[in-house]
Amino acid sequence: MTFNELHRNVLKAKKDGAPLPEGLTNSEQHQLDCLLHPDSHPLVWKIDDCKCQDGKCAAACMFAALEIKDGQAIFHADKCTGCAKCIEACQNQNLAFSHDSVKALEMLKEEEHPVYALMAPAFIGQFGEAATPSKVRSALKQIGFAGMIEVAAFADILTLKEALEFQRNMERPGAFQLTSCCCPVWIKLIRKDFGKIVEHLPASVSPMIACGRIAKELHKGCRTIFVGPCLAKKAEAKEPELTGAIDCVLTFEELNYLFEVFQVDFSVLEEEVKEHSASAGRLYARTGGVSHAVMECVAKIDSGCQVDPVYANGVANCKKLLEDILSGTAKGNFFEGMACDGGCVGGPKRVIPADHATALVNEYAAGAPYRTPAENPYVIDLIHRLGFFTIEEFLKNSEILTRSL
Repeated sequence: MTFNELHRNVLKAKKDGAPLPEGLTNSEQHQLDCLLHPDSHPLVWKIDDCKCQDGKCAAACMFAALEIKDGQAIFHADKCTGCAKCIEACQNQNLAFSHDSVKALEMLKEEEHPVYALMAPAFIGQFGEAATPSKVRSALKQIGFAGMIEVAAFADILTLKEALEFQRNMERPGAFQLTSCCCPVWIKLIRKDFGKIVEHLPASVSPMIACGRIAKELHKGCRTIFVGPCLAKKAEAKEPELTGAIDCVLTFEELNYLFEVFQVDFSVLEEEVKEHSASAGRLYARTGGVSHAVMECVAKIDSGCQVDPVYANGVANCKKLLEDILSGTAKGNFFEGMACDGGCVGGPKRVIPADHATALVNEYAAGAPYRTPAENPYVIDLIHRLGFFTIEEFLKNSEILTRSL
């Protein structure tokens, strides 16, 4: 039995209340334990004993989270960012990312706690042509979620925060700003190897964490499951300072497994239209999206303040950009990095190609009823429900959006 076959069999058994697969080999028993108890294992799982001859998996890791000893892969969980480069490099396809779909399914069966799906901006088109954003919302309710919240709306809020901080920072000669949004690998890279410029990061959480914290503030006792293309978000959700905001992280691939097990047919689902996000937040899904959003927002706030963005995608390119900033050779005053090629749309557990996803994201952003966060009535309503009268008051006084660096 392959790992994917075991995964699907376990999901189906859990959904139907049937017995789990029996008569498993030692290797399959280990895989089953990983599926049932994901929090007890590293972010990257070994499917079987290694027989590594070349060490390409370890060489691909820029964070020294993996080493090869006597042909066996040894993980250092405290160093792993979830960039998934080792999985891509493994010649024997013996490495797999952590799966939380069984954990998510068990959460959905708990009647006393409503569970909300926090959907990453890159979700457009990931579940088939018939799966419009409105039908994805309906499908999630069909399999047991209380509702879907677009994380793009919280990217809108973080865009406002970064824009205001950029305006303030540019009052100093020679100033520049590193974006703190979206990519946890980018943040880990700066904190690990580029401490001299870490002060140029705003002390902000990611849109995922902001969304989880605010959801739990407004819906007491709820559970939150983030859904995206990224393994690194599983690591981010478990950072000591950030724990509690997100109860579980699923990739698009994992959610697709759940849709298959529940036999969701998007073609017959009704549209449930809710416009939560502006164009700015929707663009966070692709390379340059954060820069574009902040640039438009700054222009609205202060037309005399100029954003000169530079962005990189791919871990190696992000590192090169940071080296150029450190050496003083980088041009620009706003720097954005995303570890995946193409940005989040190129995440390791996307379902569709990054270039196709980018086109769909651009189309979705262009169709947004609001261009900037300041125009988004959903954002204004959230701020009022949290007890603040103005956006500026919320951004200056809300601990929900902040973290230490």
